[in-house]
Amino acid sequence: MSANNWENAVRKVEPYVPGEQPKESDVVKLNTNENPYPPCPEVKELLNDFDISKMRLYPAPDAEILVDSIAQRYGLKSSQIFVGVGSDDVLAMAFMTFFNSDKPILFPDITYSFYDVWADVYRIPYKTCPLKKDFTINPEDYYQENGGIIFPNPNAPTGVLESVSMIEDIVSKNPDSVVIIDEAYIDFGGESCLTLTEKYENLLVVQTYSKSRSMAGMRIGFAMGSEKLIKYMNDVKFSVNSYTMNTITQICGAASMKNEEYFRDIVVKIIDAREKSKKKLAELGFTFTDSASNFIFAKPEQKSAKYVFDELKKRKIFVRYWDKPIICDYLRISVGTDEEMEKLFAALEEILNG
Repeated sequence: MSANNWENAVRKVEPYVPGEQPKESDVVKLNTNENPYPPCPEVKELLNDFDISKMRLYPAPDAEILVDSIAQRYGLKSSQIFVGVGSDDVLAMAFMTFFNSDKPILFPDITYSFYDVWADVYRIPYKTCPLKKDFTINPEDYYQENGGIIFPNPNAPTGVLESVSMIEDIVSKNPDSVVIIDEAYIDFGGESCLTLTEKYENLLVVQTYSKSRSMAGMRIGFAMGSEKLIKYMNDVKFSVNSYTMNTITQICGAASMKNEEYFRDIVVKIIDAREKSKKKLAELGFTFTDSASNFIFAKPEQKSAKYVFDELKKRKIFVRYWDKPIICDYLRISVGTDEEMEKLFAALEEILNG
């Protein structure tokens, strides 16, 4: 018998590839859409004052302090909130919970590249729907029979925002499927479709602390929807792992959700920097989508995107590049501080004009 027969039973998938995390400290990191500003002051105070003896105990499995703070912020019942270790964890749990038919789930062909990975991991059939030339969704593509629908709004990596009315059109045409809207970037200029959950019990809205709340390192994501949807997700979660989120994360997450003024100030700073950056990129000859996120999906016209990506990396400036059809001509540039963006533009001028 072959020594490798055990491999026949291994679940083999092509994994998601995250943005590079450089180990050097003297870099301009604009490749993973992290917030360039720190979390609210209350988070720092809690970390400084945290009683380390609490770490010997299991965390609260229901994350009540965090769930209640999110519910209060969004005007929902706590039973309408599901929390997980980053929105990736929440979305993976949603895939496991809701996408279980033999019909394919639907999502755009240019979108968050974790969706097809989860579909492969959980053996979920899927079908991608092509975006239009302007990178917007054609809602009619989602009128077909399906086992579920998911897409980000604003989309990633394009940053294009779809209207709430368009989303409602898709949800209303799919009463027999769960529709998931991934709103990781919604705080940077978009209108959430959360209000639609009052009307459609099959709509799940997912958001994160990683972007607008500057807490990517703490891994907090949450889903909002009907009590029925949330109960189904919790039933699956508690069948897999009851203690997914640590104590300090729950406490800091609750504190962050309560400081609305700081949250708004940081979001406004990033939006302002994004709009200034659009003007500068246009001056440098880039074309780009009208991003409503904390990044810009930009196409250099004078040089190839891969060339610019490589030259920036030589200068310790990291942006994101995908060698994939349609989007291989684009770079995704996270919005950083004013100082970081100035370094980027100085380097781009040198690369494009040199």
